[in-house]
Amino acid sequence: MSKTFTLPQLEERVLSTLNADGTRRWMQPRGSYGRFWKARAAVAVALIATFTVLPWLRINGKPPLLLDVMLRQFTFLGTTFRPTETLFLALLLLTVFISIFLVTALLGRVWCGWACPQTVYLEFVYRPLEKLFLGAAYGRNGAKVATWRRILLYATYLLLSAHLANTFLAYFVGTDRLVEWTTGSPARHPVAFGVFAVTTALMLFDFVFFREQLCTLVCPYGRMQSVLLDRDSLIVAYDRHRGEPRGRAAARKVIEAEGGKAGDCVECTMCTQVCPTGIDIRDGLQLECVQCAQCVDACDDIMAKLGRPGGLIRYSTQNRIERSGTGGFRYRLVIYPALLVGLVVALTLLLARRAPVLVEQERLVGANFATAADGSIETPIRLLVENRTESLRTFAVRGVGDVSVAGGFEPVAVQPASAATFRFSVRSPAATFGRGSRHGTVEVVDDLGAVHPVELSIVGPFNALGPTGGSR
Repeated sequence: MSKTFTLPQLEERVLSTLNADGTRRWMQPRGSYGRFWKARAAVAVALIATFTVLPWLRINGKPPLLLDVMLRQFTFLGTTFRPTETLFLALLLLTVFISIFLVTALLGRVWCGWACPQTVYLEFVYRPLEKLFLGAAYGRNGAKVATWRRILLYATYLLLSAHLANTFLAYFVGTDRLVEWTTGSPARHPVAFGVFAVTTALMLFDFVFFREQLCTLVCPYGRMQSVLLDRDSLIVAYDRHRGEPRGRAAARKVIEAEGGKAGDCVECTMCTQVCPTGIDIRDGLQLECVQCAQCVDACDDIMAKLGRPGGLIRYSTQNRIERSGTGGFRYRLVIYPALLVGLVVALTLLLARRAPVLVEQERLVGANFATAADGSIETPIRLLVENRTESLRTFAVRGVGDVSVAGGFEPVAVQPASAATFRFSVRSPAATFGRGSRHGTVEVVDDLGAVHPVELSIVGPFNALGPTGGSR
């Protein structure tokens, strides 16, 4: 006799995106087009336009922002930084993170609800398309939808996701390379086409299926809010002092008949119906809340219809909404700006002292040295010369003191924002070596006459008595 397995029923919901039996709760929130929605829509249009156009703009002939993974270069505001300048990239990332901390301490999760690409594209592109194609069936679980509507909807999703994938990849490979790949046959660029196909599939999975679960299950930002926020940070909150006790018309009559005063909340549940993550804001601050203010618009609309003032749900702080004053001196509002000032000063000094040419000796694998016919020591050398300027430069190498360049050195051209490896040999007296090495200097001279001295570590014979000349 077979037994029927029944899923355990939870007394309360663990996550807003899960039903009590553990199944997925699909979100199809109602629209609420109040003042905050209009402001967010304007911000969304500006951000989408910026995200789309930015890779195609040029500053000094270069995109404003490009993380070229193929050439291992980072371009910021028209200036290209190579892997040797990791300190600049590290300081820039720290500046971004500290800025996020400061904005969160002041304005809460305003990034999530107003500027995060996940929220912007989901709420102002993908969900509006879903409402358009599903029509009256949107928001009605189990409602039948014509097959042609589904086909058109997913075809539109596919085209839109492909466009987003191309735009996203433009920030990592550049628009010139992207156009070449897009207009050419996939057979000529199989790896690039594979990357594009995978990125498109990920976009489809995220915006069509995973959706708000990226915010509630994956993104760490919501779970960090207990650290980044304090009781004086801006949040979306329900005013319990004004709204309680809440209830519909019948319940309100009972409360008033017993001599009490009913709160302004009429249990219309509009705040939960419009929430894109499915929470009830009246339960207090929750990690799923992205501060999109949809519940604020919906509640204000109901209050206006009832002839009551808005603001039952509003942007506020925990201390203000609970009538507990302020939390005192906020140290983070001093620490974060101080760190930002320090980071900006460090970045400015780093840029001001940034050398137009970088020359470094690289380790050479192979033969260490050889003895010439006149008894001097010839040691192979490899130099990395990095041209950080925006013009073609030509470089030559010459010896200094008792270190000479063996056989001469033909000038080598280095492209703008590129690097080249110079291979040559230096000749130095055998008596100048002690314990198998010595130090010496060569000069790298560019076509503008600038001289870049380089201190070399030169391998040579082991002299037990130490060097009799030269420099160590």
